[in-house]
Amino acid sequence: MKTGAEDKKKLATLAVVGVLALAAIAYMYSELSTPDVPRPVTATVQTPARPAQAPAHTPVRTGEARNIGTSATHLDPTLHMQAMLAAESLVYTGTGRNIFSANSAPVVIPTAIASARPKGPVVPAAPVGPPPPPPIDLKFFGTATTADGVRRALLLHGEDVFLALPGDIVQRRYKVQSISANSIVV
Repeated sequence: MKTGAEDKKKLATLAVVGVLALAAIAYMYSELSTPDVPRPVTATVQTPARPAQAPAHTPVRTGEARNIGTSATHLDPTLHMQAMLAAESLVYTGTGRNIFSANSAPVVIPTAIASARPKGPVVPAAPVGPPPPPPIDLKFFGTATTADGVRRALLLHGEDVFLALPGDIVQRRYKVQSISANSIVV
């Protein structure tokens, strides 16, 4: 008779997994609901007495601005009138062409130095195929025929002698195709 202990173990395991799933969902929801806005960096500004040509506010680099490699001058929201006046006094001295219009200046197309197509017949390059096979260093010096009419080739490589039938592979490299009385096809 079942006591229900097996179901209690399954129920406890299911409860633990459910609590972990709820915690994971709550964590993901809290991560998605918070905006990813960077924390504002504040700059400390000192205002000592300066000469008339210097700006009134001199920003000082904060520790955080020094860590990210920027100065507090990029974070200073005040306007600097001297820099604005210097930018206003610049005069555009272009070529007279309206840079916002395609028809304001004629387009000059240079003449060709040489013809784009060669004169005369075009000779195609020779097709480049795979390199030729290396020369066969086996020497054929005869055949041997058995009593039942099977012909074998006698091949020489250095001091090594090979006895080969049609279809055999010699020196792990050369396959014997056919053998005749005075020649062999490898």
